[in-house]
Amino acid sequence: MVPEAEAQDVLDELRRLRARVPLLTGALAAGTDGLVVAQDTPGIEAEGVAALTAAALGVAVRMTDATGRGGFRELLVRGGSGYIATYAAGSSAVLTLLAEDRINVGRLHLEGRRSGSRIGAVVDAVLERAERPAPPQGPARTGALPRRPAPDTR
Repeated sequence: MVPEAEAQDVLDELRRLRARVPLLTGALAAGTDGLVVAQDTPGIEAEGVAALTAAALGVAVRMTDATGRGGFRELLVRGGSGYIATYAAGSSAVLTLLAEDRINVGRLHLEGRRSGSRIGAVVDAVLERAERPAPPQGPARTGALPRRPAPDTR
């Protein structure tokens, strides 16, 4: 989905985010299809979390549609020992953060939204480049009429 150079940019953003918010225990960027773009999730199976994120995203999108709340922005789940927060990251990716129970949820949202926006810009730019038509090959002949075969003069 994302070339290696851009995946490295996303991974760098995840690492900077974890450095800014010490109570984050993991960060994962994935496509809305559930495929991992980049991850910094020590001790967690990133592929499984990405797949579960895609499933939760599907439900969250349907909920926002059904209740007239607009497009999906974020989802917060609180467990007995921490949080899982998922943020929209452009049109085709999501950012999922794992955090300790002691985290300041306001700061989690602030930093998660910022990083989601940055990651979304990277992923959307890749997809935009992939959707552009390929330039024509060979010499261009603009304004020229098609060549007709010369008449047979035998």
